[in-house]
Amino acid sequence: MIRHFVMMRFREDVSSETKAEIYAGLDRLRERLPGMVAFHAGQNVSPETPVIHGNHDAFWVDFADAAARDAYIVDEEHQKLGARIVALTKGGPEGVTVVDLEF
Repeated sequence: MIRHFVMMRFREDVSSETKAEIYAGLDRLRERLPGMVAFHAGQNVSPETPVIHGNHDAFWVDFADAAARDAYIVDEEHQKLGARIVALTKGGPEGVTVVDLEF
């Protein structure tokens, strides 16, 4: 299993409704991408404010394997949603951190 974890530093003007729309779009990808097992998203509630570096929002996707993750990465709808995230984060690409863990 691959857990694809994404942390974001959204701009202050990005509403919770906009974030929810993006997350819903990502979650819908499960309907057509085999091996996309689960999707979770939410606000970072860590009390360790000095070390979260502004990453107040996050989501993760569980994939059955690396091939399923790789199909997601090149998926056209995923790329559109990813571009929207980058456009809404502080510093563009600098406002997004991705970590993939293999279990």
